[in-house]
Amino acid sequence: MLLSQRPRTSDPPADATAGPRPCPHHGFQPKPGYNRNFNRTPQPHARSRLVAVQTGLRVSELIGLDCGDVTFGDGASVRCLGKDRKRRAVPLTTATQAVLRGWLAESDGRADQPLLPTRTGRRLSVDAVERLVRLHAATAARTCPTIRPEQLHPHVLRHSCAMSLLQAGVDTAVIALWLGHADPRSTSIYLHADMTIKQRALDATTPPSTAPGRYQPGDKLLAFLESL
Repeated sequence: MLLSQRPRTSDPPADATAGPRPCPHHGFQPKPGYNRNFNRTPQPHARSRLVAVQTGLRVSELIGLDCGDVTFGDGASVRCLGKDRKRRAVPLTTATQAVLRGWLAESDGRADQPLLPTRTGRRLSVDAVERLVRLHAATAARTCPTIRPEQLHPHVLRHSCAMSLLQAGVDTAVIALWLGHADPRSTSIYLHADMTIKQRALDATTPPSTAPGRYQPGDKLLAFLESL
């Protein structure tokens, strides 16, 4: 679920020391310490952000996911319908599996029901996802002034996934398959965006102050090598 909900006036005040509380939208009660990366309670917003960032799916692919599109265990993945109605499977990390497994167990959703529904159980809209991104961007901007909420959109989450893969050393051809790019050249934009790759290339070059020519070993080094 991605629609923003204001807390009801009858809700009890938040207590940072209390244990996990049921999700106000679905009554999801996690175990203590569950999914610490998302404030211990895998709320609908957190689930959606995690799936979006980890898989790099397009918004249309994300909101089109059904409960039956998720596979757990060895070769865990989520299957989506991409551009030109082409299907592909995107791997899931252990953390994403844990969150989705817990959600599916509690929601008891049918295979043909939306994986990330609204609070009424219907499929999300693109507008809902865009509103959520702006909402959380505005919250993040309070502690990170360089963030411009008005410039952020759901596709940024897809870019974040691609950059994470690139910085982890994943080949651009694999990233293209991961993102569902029909033309691998579309992935080259991330090479231009990642300055660390250019820095490594610069570090591998010969400094301008180095004298030209080939290294000539001395007699002692040659004698040592010959004695081996």
